[in-house]
Amino acid sequence: MRIKDKKDFASGLMFIAFGAFFAILARGYQMGTAAKMGSGYFPFWLGVLLGLLGLVVLLKSLASSSEEHDLGKWDWKTVLWITGAVVLFAVILQFLGLILSIIILVFFSALASHEFNWKQTLVSSIILIGICYGAFVWGLKLQFPVWPPFLVG
Repeated sequence: MRIKDKKDFASGLMFIAFGAFFAILARGYQMGTAAKMGSGYFPFWLGVLLGLLGLVVLLKSLASSSEEHDLGKWDWKTVLWITGAVVLFAVILQFLGLILSIIILVFFSALASHEFNWKQTLVSSIILIGICYGAFVWGLKLQFPVWPPFLVG
């Protein structure tokens, strides 16, 4: 068996590894049932689905009908910008609140792009703020600051 699409093969392995990692990690939490989910139920099944998706992508890379793609060279600058943006978001969330932290996250992540555009980045920030506010603050009622504490008193 020959790997025809090395990009898909590597992506499949990565998905399987992340899926297995999170499914195993989620087993340490209360699982519950489908009717009464515990805190580990959703992450466990999400990890399983990610692993299965990875398996499909990996198997597709071995098919004779796949196009040949080499893995190519990693753009470490891009990897570091995006990883740094996520770490920065985690650090500043409690101090600057959700809204400003998301704006900073999106702008720092966008700097990794070779096609950076201020307008598109601002629109992306606004859309992500709406989605995150709706899902985490309004929907799940998670307790973290939306605005910086020094602005709201």
